Amino acid sequence: MLAPAPRTLSNDGVIDAAKAALGDMIVDTLDAVGEITLTIDRPRLIDAMIGLRDTPGLEYQQLMEIAGVDYPDREDRFDVCYHLLSLTKNRRLRVRVTTDDVKPVPSVTGIWPVAGWLEREVYDMYGVLFEGNRDLRRILTDYGFRGHPQRKDFPLSGYVELRYSEDAKRVVYEPVQLAQDFRTFDFMSPWEGAEYILPGDEKAAMPEAKGAPSPVTADKLQKADAAAAKKATPKAKTPKTTESPAQTGEGKAEAKPAAKRKPRKVDVKKAPGKGQNQ
Repeated sequence: MLAPAPRTLSNDGVIDAAKAALGDMIVDTLDAVGEITLTIDRPRLIDAMIGLRDTPGLEYQQLMEIAGVDYPDREDRFDVCYHLLSLTKNRRLRVRVTTDDVKPVPSVTGIWPVAGWLEREVYDMYGVLFEGNRDLRRILTDYGFRGHPQRKDFPLSGYVELRYSEDAKRVVYEPVQLAQDFRTFDFMSPWEGAEYILPGDEKAAMPEAKGAPSPVTADKLQKADAAAAKKATPKAKTPKTTESPAQTGEGKAEAKPAAKRKPRKVDVKKAPGKGQNQ
């Protein structure tokens, strides 16, 4: 095996080639951990994608994924990230545009038809609008779903819950009813130990066997031994034995064995006449 992995070209010169091909369509560039990200002016996204696909030296022919990111504190809170693959160069590129829940992003379905379903996922999860997508509807949630679940301000419990109703014989939506309150979790290392006592931890404070390491004091250990001694049954001075069932306390005398009955003799009278051998 000459090469353990497919040969890839380095990303050296990709940013310069992209700037030369796209010009002021590029708002910002980033080269980190071996990945290149280009931030593109949103209204000119289509021209930028065509340039990245057709420019010699770039040749990013395939759209692999579209993802959304939510930053609620920003004015344009959403990032829409396009992940491109160059089949001839075997390298990848991330293209990023920013928007909000009102400004639409130009659809790239005219360049890559596979973007139709990918844009629907971003719309369903984040509520980002795509201008030019002829089938922009939900794809992961139900038709009556309210809100966009990947937004940071979407409640963890949601707004409604779905169940099958035996009375209505169909699936119904109802307001969320939690069986118990949300639990609070601590992120302390298990090797450090928690500072609070969980229900049931008080049982661990019981004294152990003598000689074993015990978290309790000597006073607690002495009191525990005294309490255990009181619960123990006192021993009799002389052992009590019984010779027969009559001494067991039942009040019945020992039964004598029944005498064996002898079979009774029966007198046999001979019938008159001659027998077979007479």
